Amino acid sequence: MSQVIQSRRLRAVDMGKRKAEGRKIVALTAYHAHTAGIVDPFCDFILVGDSLGMVMHGMESTIPVTLEMMILQAQAVMRGTSRALVVVDMPFGSYEASREQAFLNASRVLKETGAGAIKMEGGAHFADTVAFLVQRGVPVMGHIGLTPQAVNVMGGFKVQGRAPDDERRLIEDARAISEAGAFAIVLEGIVEPVARAIATSPKVTATTIGIGASSVCDGQILVLEDMLGLSERTPKFVRQFGSLRAHIEGAVKAYADEVRAGTFPGEDQTYG
Repeated sequence: MSQVIQSRRLRAVDMGKRKAEGRKIVALTAYHAHTAGIVDPFCDFILVGDSLGMVMHGMESTIPVTLEMMILQAQAVMRGTSRALVVVDMPFGSYEASREQAFLNASRVLKETGAGAIKMEGGAHFADTVAFLVQRGVPVMGHIGLTPQAVNVMGGFKVQGRAPDDERRLIEDARAISEAGAFAIVLEGIVEPVARAIATSPKVTATTIGIGASSVCDGQILVLEDMLGLSERTPKFVRQFGSLRAHIEGAVKAYADEVRAGTFPGEDQTYG
């Protein structure tokens, strides 16, 4: 009797293998079991991003998002998937105070969700924390450039890399967290020449994932709702691969019209 061998879920180490093979990495965000299940066959990793605060809850930024919110949605995403690596954002205030705080909260995320990695925003000043986590078995994805958790310091969601010293600083950020052991680094909102300098630097061995950082990166990620055309406003770097907002509005209008006209439910939707 032949045995069916199930393919395992992708892991953090597999992102590095794809980089080495020259294979572009595909990633999207997801916050629900059903949408995660839809994107799972097509993505190498799925990010449970703290962007859920803005996308799901209408918050003005990601700063109010709590660890409990991240864990709850990551559990849902894990239930809906079986193939992609699931990465969970560490929300603002859950890792900045100390290496020990970061490890306690990151280990809680991995234990309570079953996810395969966590993501932290920040550059060279967090390299020691990255190393501390990796040495204790926590796979870490970094995030530099436009870091939404620092929006109040940055003065808004501003493209990075235009100031004269930005290239040196951003390359140093990427090098530091790469050498600390981060398996990948999200480059967000970075002008193309600087993103290219980071992605092609021999000092940066971590896999680079772009979001508004050009096609030079090893892979790309977008917020699912932005890419599907569900968001009212999207950044310049988003291409809408669908227009679901108009379809949903049309469907809801048709439903409302039929309910008010008394034509729904009809005979086919009624138990005899």
